[in-house]
Parts: sequence; C-alpha cells; structure tokens
Amino acid sequence: MRTIRLALFGLAALAGCAHQQPMVSTDQLTVIPNSAGLPAPERRDLTAADRPSLIGPLDTIQIDVFNVPDLSREVQVDAGGQIAMPLIGTIDARGRTAQELAQAVEGALRGRYVRNPDVTVNIRSSVSQVVTIDGQVTEPGLYPVTNQMTLLRAIASAKGLSEFAKQDDVVILRTVDGRKMAGLYNIDAIRRGAYADPAIYANDVVVVGDSPARRRFRDLVSLAPLLAAPLIAVVQ
Repeated sequence: MRTIRLALFGLAALAGCAHQQPMVSTDQLTVIPNSAGLPAPERRDLTAADRPSLIGPLDTIQIDVFNVPDLSREVQVDAGGQIAMPLIGTIDARGRTAQELAQAVEGALRGRYVRNPDVTVNIRSSVSQVVTIDGQVTEPGLYPVTNQMTLLRAIASAKGLSEFAKQDDVVILRTVDGRKMAGLYNIDAIRRGAYADPAIYANDVVVVGDSPARRRFRDLVSLAPLLAAPLIAVVQ
C-alpha cells in the first residue's frame, strides 16, 4: 500500500510539472491563432547568414590551377593542418577559408612558376567542422556543423532528447578568444518561442542534462505493476 501511495504521489508531481503555459506573442515571436493566417516565408528567410567555412586537419579539398592541369589535384590536409603541392612544397591550410587558401597558393606560384596563376579551392569534405553532442540524447557523437546549425537542429541531428533528458539543463561549451565559456539553455522555452534558438559553431560541445525525477518516476512504475499502464499513459 505504501508503494502505491508513493507512485500516486509521483504521478501527481509529474502531472503538475507537465502543465505548459500557452504560447504568447513576444518581441521575438508572433503567435498566429490556430495557424490560420501563417504567411509564407520571404526569399531572404530561406537563406542563412553567411558563416565562413574554415579548413582544418584531415579535411579533403580540391585545388584547381587554371590551364595547369598537372598542379590541379584533390588533397587531404594532414594532422598538422598542412598540404603539399608540387613546385611550392607545403602550405599551412588550417584555419583558412577556401578563398584564403587559393590566394596563398597563387602567391606561392606567382612569378617563379606561373605568370598569372588562377587558383580555385573547394572543400570536398570536412571532418574538422563538427559539434560534439553528449549527455541525454538518443545518439551522442560528433556531427557536422552547417551554415544553419542551431541548438534545436543539433539535438535533432542526435535523434532528439532521450527519455531522461532535463530540458532546462542544456549547456553549450565554447572557446572564445582562448577563454572557455558556457551557456545554459532551456529547450522547452526555446520551442515555445521565449527566446531565440542559439547558433551552434564548430568545436562547440552540447551537453544535455539528466533528470533524476524522471528516473525516480520510472522506478516507481517498476515498483507498482498494477499502476504501470495508467501511469505510462499519463506520461505519454
């Protein structure tokens, strides 16, 4: 009997926490009732702001030198961030954009080997521009960072939150100008439009916290088999 009372108490507590405030308009969010008049996006809404893609170790890049096919090739950046090319030797590619690396190759070729070199660099695949997603997500791991990556999209890449995720305890760890910084976010508040979905950058670490209350509730369910069905139905 005591176990049943504990289970009912846990159910009541969970039901109280499950209540959500309705979405309301704010400075950052306009709520359309019943979504009846939700307008179509403008063209500028369909493109993300430009975010430079930087070359890093083990990335694969394509280098093309116009009218000099012997110098055009696909190369992989080594672990030290260097690439090797005929005639000019090694060049530091780490931390450069494709355009900046093309200019560096042009500068190395100009005058000595090619009169007016025209070099194009494209990033074929990137393994350095990734975000680490850890904690209570379905599939923790390393995921590529795109130009439109945000916290919600990063979590979706990891197949969403796990059963015991604590939505108000999501941390983004980031290094800015050599300083380690951390930001605490509430996923449920972002979903409701309380504040903007933060951008995610390469080398960020996203950690989703654990909810002890949800684990205790599961333990209560396991201790009260007769109440398991209705309790689980309420959770779902």
